Amino acid sequence: MSERSVSKQQSGKRWYTLIAPEQFDRTEIGSTFADEPEKVYGRTVEVTLGDITGDQGENNTKLTFKVNDVASDAAYTEFIKHELARDYVRSLVRRGASKVDVAITVRTTDDYRVQLQPVAFTTKKADRSQEQAVRRVMIDLVKEAAAERTFDELVDSVIEGRLSSAIYGEAKTIYPLRRVEIQKLTLEARPEEVAAEEEAAVDVDEEDVAVDDEA
Repeated sequence: MSERSVSKQQSGKRWYTLIAPEQFDRTEIGSTFADEPEKVYGRTVEVTLGDITGDQGENNTKLTFKVNDVASDAAYTEFIKHELARDYVRSLVRRGASKVDVAITVRTTDDYRVQLQPVAFTTKKADRSQEQAVRRVMIDLVKEAAAERTFDELVDSVIEGRLSSAIYGEAKTIYPLRRVEIQKLTLEARPEEVAAEEEAAVDVDEEDVAVDDEA
């Protein structure tokens, strides 16, 4: 392709600065190129927590944001996922010890549906009943955290390590633990999506009710 053709193709395009949500202090997290604002909606960007805080020690935590609003040359995003780097998680595994994890789907007080995946690393090999007991603590504390927090508050609790600390404090009484982390937090549905799903479910249930017109 000639330089003239490339120039012509790009002449209508512009750069949009990607902005993190207010929860992350409206930090600039990148940029994206598009010829129309509508094409920027829905795009995602992955950064590390260290990119936002300036603390390189937090580069093992990856955050994903999705564009949900565009104004002028700025594209505003919403938070959709927190995930620990796989290499970091693998580095926590020790031979002769146990890795206990579970995936839990919960709803926050403001009706966001979220899946969390806590993981615990023991000092030595735990037996099956001990692993099950640790897993039960994880499930109970994650459900409790969601029942008491908005989506933003739950995300803060995960990123700041408060939820993992709470799990560690209770689960270590069952079996000695070396570390607890929230391996992943994923936004599954926003309040309006949850409401639409529930409404659709009610409609289906009503259609399933048999009506005897001859009675």
